[in-house]
Amino acid sequence: MNHDTPLSPRPLHQLCDGTRRVLTQAQLRARGVSGAETGERCRPGGPWQQLLPGVVLLHSGPPTGEERLHAVLLYTARERTVGVPAQPGADQPPVSSYGEAMITGLAALALHGFSAAPPPASLDVLDVLVPRLRRLRSTGCARIVRTSVLPVPEQIAGVPVAPVPRALADAVAGLDDAGAVRLLLTEAVRGGHCEPAAVVRELSGAKLLNRPHVVDAVDSLLAEGRALAEARLYRVVREYGLPEPFWNVDLRLPGGPHLGVMDAYWPEQAVALELDTRAPRPGRRPEDEAEWSEYARRREHLERLGVTVVHLTPRKLRDALEQQAAVVRTALMAAADRDPAAYVVVRPR
Repeated sequence: MNHDTPLSPRPLHQLCDGTRRVLTQAQLRARGVSGAETGERCRPGGPWQQLLPGVVLLHSGPPTGEERLHAVLLYTARERTVGVPAQPGADQPPVSSYGEAMITGLAALALHGFSAAPPPASLDVLDVLVPRLRRLRSTGCARIVRTSVLPVPEQIAGVPVAPVPRALADAVAGLDDAGAVRLLLTEAVRGGHCEPAAVVRELSGAKLLNRPHVVDAVDSLLAEGRALAEARLYRVVREYGLPEPFWNVDLRLPGGPHLGVMDAYWPEQAVALELDTRAPRPGRRPEDEAEWSEYARRREHLERLGVTVVHLTPRKLRDALEQQAAVVRTALMAAADRDPAAYVVVRPR
């Protein structure tokens, strides 16, 4: 057989033998199944069914969750598969055959392992994230979500899935239940999927922070994020042999002004540590500028008094605990080479 010899159509019974039992009509034609034959087999009572426009389920029973996921992805990419020949035995299409589409919303969170998200098989619709200019409409179990900036998808069990912050924003957009929103946001942080700042950034970009039940859930999220960051900070001190500081203190000059609230302070070394658990939002807002100016002013004041301020973020503590311990240890060791700091009053917060 030379390279010009056409591929022989696969027998119909072999199309159902693989793990993938969802194909587009274009893929079926490439396998030698005509449009008329596909239509005949998809008639009521037939062995196949049309799950979505241009997408065929090669059995008559209810689709599995996996089949529905691949069906909605194939629906968004079906015009890209026209004229693409299939190779023998290629029941599993490559990820690139889905184009830029990816699963998002509740189905994506379920794939990320969220216990608070229902499994894809139980969802009436599955959200699919596509570029804004794609000419698609929501239909059947496929709900189209458009965006001007696509995130980089994660591959989970052969399915392109939106990152957790984006999937959360798309899920929250369709939820009115405050309890459900709070459960999802809390699990995102408590489960180590992402930091609160990333979630708030996506919620803000989706213009969801004007919904009272979302704002309430975000407050709980930020509190959860701070608690986890503080727990990691305790680990930095105790697991890496750092001297025990005073925790959560208010620093003041004797008889003078308030200098700032610090998460940890080592008086002998005059080293203060502050966790930055602010949740940045897109764009520059006056309140953000004011908050940052106040932070910079406080830090400069303490530095002039000879107090070293170490600034850590929850993300750094999550991703590089040992490195952050080294940062704190270096600041403590450097105290011996500095001039003595001004005396400050330390009060519990």
